[in-house]
Amino acid sequence: MDDLEVRRHLPGTLPQLFPGDVDDTAGRTLSVPLPEGDVVWPDPGFPQRQLLLRPAFWLSDEPVRGELWARLRADHPRSGLWPLLLDETDQPWAAGQIAPEPVSEVGNYAPHAFMSEVWADWAEQAADEDHDDLAPFGRHCPGPAPPGTPLDDPDALADRHARTLGARGMSLGLVAVDRGADALAAVGWQGALHHNEWTAPLAAVVRSWEERFGARVVSLGFNTLELSVAAPPVTTRHAVHVAAEHWAFCPDILFQGPGNLAGYAEEIRGKTWWSFWWD
Repeated sequence: MDDLEVRRHLPGTLPQLFPGDVDDTAGRTLSVPLPEGDVVWPDPGFPQRQLLLRPAFWLSDEPVRGELWARLRADHPRSGLWPLLLDETDQPWAAGQIAPEPVSEVGNYAPHAFMSEVWADWAEQAADEDHDDLAPFGRHCPGPAPPGTPLDDPDALADRHARTLGARGMSLGLVAVDRGADALAAVGWQGALHHNEWTAPLAAVVRSWEERFGARVVSLGFNTLELSVAAPPVTTRHAVHVAAEHWAFCPDILFQGPGNLAGYAEEIRGKTWWSFWWD
């Protein structure tokens, strides 16, 4: 297959990732040669499988370098395929234990409402001494933080972060979504299942981070998420507010780290990547 032919259409099984209408793949091109791989289908026992009669994503057979992620990210406007570096350390993605959610559901969730609900549930159950962990907010949810000021181009920063993560030897995933945040729902990732039953609300939060902080979804693991961040908080006050959002998104950040928002805020202040891990 020569380069001209590659540019004319999506090769191999990639068209299966789209809903099926001819218009969904017409005009889509991929100028980047891919390694060997194939599509991954949802878990056949997943309750909503009848709504998603197509593969969830494409997966490479072998690990790839971060440079390939960067080239595919640049091709995303033409291909409609968002790249992911997939960490297979804990669970092979090819096992099919995935439960995709319709991307259309993501827009039904408001990040501020999700944050408020998580906070209210915690405040109702937390002991008085636990409120200090979330100082200066305590039992009162502050809502989403203001946007950050860009320190770099979001896409260029994401490419550099992908090159760093690619050194770990991760597989490549390709997902048919308009933006990286939606990949969390589309691939059937269940990394935060113990925190929230559905992934769509978390994807809605990440959409908001894309807009306010220049975040880009770079990598997923069994229960991990890696984002590049071009407009991180740089003041202590802003960082504490962003830390509150992170806590609502992934409460385990406090148990993994300093144990309170103030300490965690110092860890993310000015940091151009955010890493999340759910227990």
